[in-house]
Parts: sequence; structure tokens; C-alpha cells
Amino acid sequence: MPGTFSQIYIQIVFAVKGRQNLISNSWKTELHKYIAGIIKGKGQKSIIVNGMPDHIHAFVGLKPAMAISDLVRDIKNNSTNFVNTHKFVKGKFAWQDSFGAFSYSHSHIKRVYDYILNQEKHHQQKTFKQEYIEFLKKFEIEIRGKVFVTLKFP
Repeated sequence: MPGTFSQIYIQIVFAVKGRQNLISNSWKTELHKYIAGIIKGKGQKSIIVNGMPDHIHAFVGLKPAMAISDLVRDIKNNSTNFVNTHKFVKGKFAWQDSFGAFSYSHSHIKRVYDYILNQEKHHQQKTFKQEYIEFLKKFEIEIRGKVFVTLKFP
């Protein structure tokens, strides 16, 4: 049977440069749709895109031929241009250089979808920094300062 078959689900998390609260309610839906369109345009499956004024979560069904770093680079570059072209913010909009990518099994799709869908409710109880550190700990990613470095294996 020819072909490549895969089931790769990745939650990508990235922040506005300086973690500034620049994503306004007045245009966030447009931005989320635009990011979903970038993902689809790259031949990947956009499951959900949502976020807060200072960061974005994108849950993606990833094909193995696509490098996560290439997809994130394209999402950031194109969405930065989109925000700046539409002058949604005063001055220049940009994303931080770093990002987090966390993998899930098929059985976790609904739970991750609901988590991303309910970001506003979730962030009433914890900050983005607290959330991100929890991700790093949950996925057993070493933390040195603010940067994750390497996976720990048993």
C-alpha cells in the first residue's frame, strides 16, 4: 500500500514580542482566521486558533513533511505583515522569536480543543507565564531561565 500515513497533533504557543497585550478584541477573530488560513495554505490542518491579548495557541494536524519551525516561521511572518498592513496597532507589531510546540495523541483532541477555546476563562486564574511553565513541566522540558532546552528521558 503506497503512501505516507500519519497522525501528528501539535499545539503551538507563541507570544507577542515583549509579551505586550496588543491583540485587541476588535480584530483578534480576524487574526485567528488569518492564522488558520496560513496553516491550511501550507497544507496542514488547522483544528483551532485562539489566544489572549499577549499570545496565541494554534492546534494543528501536522503532516510529517512539514517542519514545525518552518510552519511557525511562516505563521509569524505572514501574520505580522497582516497586522502591520491593517495598522491594527500603533507602531510595529511583532512576535517573540521563540515558541512552544507540544504533541498530543488522537484521544486528546477534544480536551486540547476545549482548552484552547476557553482561553479567556482559563486566564482568569493564571497568567501566560504560569501557563507556559506548566506546559514545560507537564511535558518534562528542562527550564533554564525562561528558555526550554532539552527533553528529559526516563
